[in-house]
Order: sequence, then C-alpha cells, then structure tokens
Amino acid sequence: MEMEQEKKPARLNITKAALPRIYRIDEEIASGKYPNTRTLKEMFQGDWGKVSISTIIRDIDFLRDTFRAPIKYSALHRGYYYTEKTYRIPAGFTGAENMLALGMAKSILSLYHETPLYNASISLLESITAPLAASGNRDWLENRIVVPKTAAAKVQNEIWEAIIAGLKENRVITFDYRGRWDEDHKSRRVRPYQLLFDSGAWFLYGFSEERKSVRVFSLSRMKNALLTKDRFSLPPNYSYTNLTGGSYFGVFIGMEEYHFAIDCFGEAELYATERQWAEDQKIRKIKRKNTSGNGAPETGVSGNGVCLEFKSTQYDKVLEWVLSRGQYAIPRKPKRLVDDWIREIKEMAQNVSRETK
Repeated sequence: MEMEQEKKPARLNITKAALPRIYRIDEEIASGKYPNTRTLKEMFQGDWGKVSISTIIRDIDFLRDTFRAPIKYSALHRGYYYTEKTYRIPAGFTGAENMLALGMAKSILSLYHETPLYNASISLLESITAPLAASGNRDWLENRIVVPKTAAAKVQNEIWEAIIAGLKENRVITFDYRGRWDEDHKSRRVRPYQLLFDSGAWFLYGFSEERKSVRVFSLSRMKNALLTKDRFSLPPNYSYTNLTGGSYFGVFIGMEEYHFAIDCFGEAELYATERQWAEDQKIRKIKRKNTSGNGAPETGVSGNGVCLEFKSTQYDKVLEWVLSRGQYAIPRKPKRLVDDWIREIKEMAQNVSRETK
C-alpha cells in the first residue's frame, strides 16, 4: 500500500513550468479519482517531459501550504482527495472565456516586447493562464491567435528607467533629444505627464520647460536621460487625449482645430467606413461624375463613394492618412489640406519624372 510521503518544507516560490502541472494536479484531485504520486507521474509523461515523484510531492506540498488546499491521503482509495468537495485553487474559479481572453492578452503583449513592461506583465499572465497549459489549450491559443510583429523603435534601458521614475514620482527629467528636423541632439528639460504608444514606437508626452508648452518626444530619439530632484504637480486636464480634438489618428498634438472633409472611393471607402476616426465623424454617400467640367472624360476614380467629415487638431496625421490612400482619397476641406495634398503629389510626380528619364 502506498503511504502518504513525509511532508517536506514548502517552496517559497514556484517556476513557470510548475504552474501548469500544479493546476493539473488540482484538477485530478478535484475530479474524485484519488490520484497518487505514481498515477500522477504516469500522467505527466510525454509532452510534460520528465517529472519525478519527488517533484510531484513538492507540488502537492505547494498546493497544501501556499493555496491552503484541504488535501488528505486516503489509505482506502490509495490516493489524494479534497476534504472540501467544492475546493479549487483560486484561478480555477475563473471562467474559460476569461482565461482565453487573458491568453489573448499575452499575444498582444508581444507589441511591448522591447520594453521593461513586458517581463513583469508576461510573468503575471503566465501565472494566471497556467490552467490553459494544464488543459491542453495553450498550443491552440499561442499558434492560432497571433499578433504579427511590427517595426519597433528600440529604447535604451536608462531612458526607460528615468522616464518611469519621473512619471511615478512627478519629477522633472532631462535628456538630449534630436527632433524630426534637427541635425543634432539638443538638451531638453521636461515634466513627464504620460507615456504614449503608437505604431511600434513609444512617446513621452509632457511639459517642455524650454518651450513653455506641452510637447511629444519619441523615446528612441533620446539619450543621456537623467532624473532630477525637482518635483512638479500635474495640472488639471493634463491628459494627452484632451488635445487631439476628439480624433483617433495616433500620437500627434496640434494647436489648431480643423474641419476636415475627405471624399473616399474604392478601397478607401471601405477603410473610411469600417472604423471610427473621430468622436463627431459623419459619413454621407456621394457620387463622383466621370467627366470634367468641359465634358471630357475625367481620369482617376469615379462612381459611388463616401465623404468623411470630422474635426481634429491632428493635421499632420490626417494628411498622412489621405496620402496613404493614394488616388482613392480626395481632400475637400480645409483649404490647407487641399493645398498640401496637391503640393505633395506634384513633388512625387517630379520625382517620378526625374527617375524615369
């Protein structure tokens, strides 16, 4: 007859590899099958790798001492059971759908792989979603729900450390920064308000003491970041979202609000209508004639489309959006957008002309 093993000191911590195994043991004991160390060892062969009886004993001790699991050994049934029939370890109370949602969050975390946030976050989710591995669902989840990698801008660890500390303690930070049009780095002194993420890049939104106004800084363009002893208080309504004019075009701060109107045809029509681009966005059906003013056939797109209208302060981002849709997006308002669109197209045409001569 197999006897319950002598209790050993419980582990104070546990490895990621052990968590799925412990959840599986909990499942077996709760099922009423009266598993023992031998049957559990047999169950853990194959995909689980080599699992010894001593390892299983430590897992059971961890269940009993850390989760306060009411485990007893039945000499009659030669196996373990719960004295409280309804007991399950804490994560066992989480619904299957919630577990799958948390597992999907692990895939989304891959977007933040190059940041200090990743390791801490992934460790927490690994511990919570361990039942997925125990039930055999992890392979399905990790291989069938995928977040493709994007081109990410790398950030130095010392930059992260200074900014995180500045955000946490409301302390001014200094750093050298190279702006979009700068040839070299320049010294900056900033009160950090928020971290922003957009299209594979991280940005710091804060108050620039040199410019006496809020600015956005790309973390990948910083160097020599230092945390000062100077503290500051967050102003009312400091959030970045208060400065976008209610539109959703990523990270960009504009000081002037515009009323935009953009005609969209073909694939741009679908792209415009399937997403919410601004809080006040309006979409109306339009039809573009296929003749010019003098009755001659007009080149380019024609037919049914939509006019997308909204207000926004994110001018540069909207211009990028229009240009990215190619011939299928035609700006109507404001005049500045129309003029810049025409200028960009003419310059591209000149490039084409030079390159094809």
